Amino acid sequence: MARRIDVTGTGGVRLAAWEFGDPPKPGDPPAPAGDSHTVELHPPGVLLLHGLMGRASHWASTARWLSERHRAVALDQRGHGQSDKPPQAAFTREAYVEDAEATLEQLGLGPAVLIGHAMGALTAWQLAAKRPDLVRALIICDMRASALGAASQREWSDWFKAWPVPFATLADVRKWFGEDDPWVERPNRARGAFYAEVMQESPDGWRPVFEFEQMLKSRETWVYDAHWEELAQVRCPALVVRGLDGELGRAEAQEMVRVLPRGQYAEVADAGHLVHYDRPEAWRLVVEPFLDGVLTQ
Repeated sequence: MARRIDVTGTGGVRLAAWEFGDPPKPGDPPAPAGDSHTVELHPPGVLLLHGLMGRASHWASTARWLSERHRAVALDQRGHGQSDKPPQAAFTREAYVEDAEATLEQLGLGPAVLIGHAMGALTAWQLAAKRPDLVRALIICDMRASALGAASQREWSDWFKAWPVPFATLADVRKWFGEDDPWVERPNRARGAFYAEVMQESPDGWRPVFEFEQMLKSRETWVYDAHWEELAQVRCPALVVRGLDGELGRAEAQEMVRVLPRGQYAEVADAGHLVHYDRPEAWRLVVEPFLDGVLTQ
């Protein structure tokens, strides 16, 4: 079960954070001695940051097992999920980073483990570089540090225009994103389910919960620049995870690990860009040992 907590982001934007599990409260008796799942009275915090177009619910399976030993919170970032989408709000890199910073401070999560996918991973390592006091460790899931360029932004704009919205049913959503989307190389049921989670019913059918314009504004604030400098400033332990068929290539991922002062590398076979969603069990197998190591430091 996830409990919603409202957070105030930069510029007064209301953000929806979701806490999974029920962390022990001060005064609760400790778990029995010798229990392999002993939970601290104040378990270490984890903040999960989704990628562009994503939402906190995409982290549900990860957050459930994390909540056994951590205080796991997933954030609907500005313009996404159930967080506000003000037309005039800032959708800059600074705004996303400051929102994550505000979430850690307002919820008392820090120093926390930050786990980010795609855009959320960039936000995570930029915050880790900016506020090392708030970040205990970092997990980067399938996000590139190199610049993607103007051609990439044009491709995304054209892709949004190709979406056959509104969709008549959620089954149509799953089929298009899992099979018919020209960006799909082979049928992918997990991808269809992923996009079904970011749709809402409207009078004429199913439409995304986000605005295309806000997504493009968010993206254009990182695609033209490389982000190696901030990566090199991350001082905490960091794990770079890529899907074998994801967007982050092996050579770039290994270079990111080299640039990170305390970087480690892992890859998940048979996974694409949506690593944690494609292969949740394999994702856990690479993430959990890293977290165990962080907890013992």
